[in-house]
Amino acid sequence: MNPEQIARLKIDSLLTSSGWTVQTYQDFNPSVGKGIAVTEYPTESGSADYILFVERKPVGVIEAKKEGYTS
Repeated sequence: MNPEQIARLKIDSLLTSSGWTVQTYQDFNPSVGKGIAVTEYPTESGSADYILFVERKPVGVIEAKKEGYTS
């Protein structure tokens, strides 16, 4: 498993344990629950690692970076 895959598993696990439902962009179903984290969501500047939706409204973005880096 490469570092990106390991990071995604860790982030997915943290989101799930915090009550978020994690879905891929292709499988995005806003009716699944109140809080949904959608992976690889397309934006004007490229795809975001995760877009967080609460009650169908985007409320946040998670961009994973290499450990020790913030940009």
